[in-house]
Amino acid sequence: MSKPITEVEERHLVRKLDSYILPMTCLLYLFAYLDRSNLGNARLQGLPEDVLGGDESGYYFDWVNSAFFFSYILFQIPASIASKMFPPHFWIASAAVGWGLASTLMATAFNFGGLVSARVFMGLFEGCFGPGIPLYYSLFYTKHEMGLRMAYWFGFAAVAGAFGGLIAFGVNQIESSISNWRLLFIIEGIPAVILGVLTVALLPNRPERTKLLTEREREIALHRMHKVARGDVGYTVNRAHIWMAFKDWRVYTGGVIFFGLNCALASISAFLPTIIKTFGYTDALAQLMTVPPYAVAAVVMSMVSYVTDRLQTRGLFMAGSSCIGAIGYIILLTVEDNNGARYFATFCLTTGTYTSIGIIIAWYAHNLGSETKKATGIPMFMAIGQCGSILGSHIYPKADGPKYTRGFAICCALELLAALCCVFLHVSYKWDNARRDSLHGKPDPDVSVDTRELADKAPNFRYMG
Repeated sequence: MSKPITEVEERHLVRKLDSYILPMTCLLYLFAYLDRSNLGNARLQGLPEDVLGGDESGYYFDWVNSAFFFSYILFQIPASIASKMFPPHFWIASAAVGWGLASTLMATAFNFGGLVSARVFMGLFEGCFGPGIPLYYSLFYTKHEMGLRMAYWFGFAAVAGAFGGLIAFGVNQIESSISNWRLLFIIEGIPAVILGVLTVALLPNRPERTKLLTEREREIALHRMHKVARGDVGYTVNRAHIWMAFKDWRVYTGGVIFFGLNCALASISAFLPTIIKTFGYTDALAQLMTVPPYAVAAVVMSMVSYVTDRLQTRGLFMAGSSCIGAIGYIILLTVEDNNGARYFATFCLTTGTYTSIGIIIAWYAHNLGSETKKATGIPMFMAIGQCGSILGSHIYPKADGPKYTRGFAICCALELLAALCCVFLHVSYKWDNARRDSLHGKPDPDVSVDTRELADKAPNFRYMG
């Protein structure tokens, strides 16, 4: 280090990183989530009647919705590991162009097979994007900064829910020879392609290679990257750390948590307009009424994530958020005649579920110890969790409406299971830290831990609880 790093220099660098990284990655996720979740709006715009033969049972719609998650799950782990071998801005850009094209081409589908094919390719390319962002952020941000940045990023899923309702409402007002649902796919698909092209020029490469930073800024960025742990870096893969991730029981526990949260998330994304319609609203107004719950979820998630960064603890906050989601489902299950209370319950669903998901991604981005273990462990628990998305796509059949007792009960139980697992993980991390303190002493927080061999199992590595 040529000279000591000052707090002023570090704050300036973080602001510069934020100005480059957050706008592009958040906008990309906004359109990624719009493209994966717009089926719920398209359903109320005539898609089943046009290409699914009416689909009175909702069977075909459920499978079109869940087709995305099969390829998303299968490609997450290999794609995330492979991403370490390529410049991240090119990798992210390619993924955006891919899913944007697939989403836009959904507008050309004229049967069940065409919709499923487009959704499968969309899932493939989004599987190359979503799990790679926590790894990408960890190259630039410290554990004290990750929670809020991940909340900003994932918060755009909630913004997409709100924005998607507004776009769908606007598209409903268009009189055109093209079906409204086809216009919706085109309007929400093309921007992802454009953003993908811009990403190559505007998103920084790895800290040691990016041309968007000065030499001094790269020096500070590299120091920050190794501030807590110094493991495998660059375009390399540590095979031993891949197997460590596969053998880590905490990764699978995270998968159980993510399974429950994603079951709720997928069902909210696909069926929230349908659920709100049961409160007595028209199709167009039901889409508009989805906006406030998503907007509140984005604000609350950012606030809670900021607090978890400051306190450096995440597990108990996740447990509390999951319980809020469960309370929403309990209201929907038990209150039948008060539509005000039932609409309030949708705020609980979105706020509790989105907040927990935003926090868990930041939690594991620190607690896995090395780049390769993060590149394996994060998509592992996310892939397990996305199996919950498949379940969530099939538990609200039309035959269960308007009460949807089965879907609400399953999501409620899984949210409570997620809360219990969060508490268990929090306690296990605290216990492991205390055990290492007693065996090896408390490490100096200003000294980087060498995790090249043992990843998070290094004696001086400490977990965030």
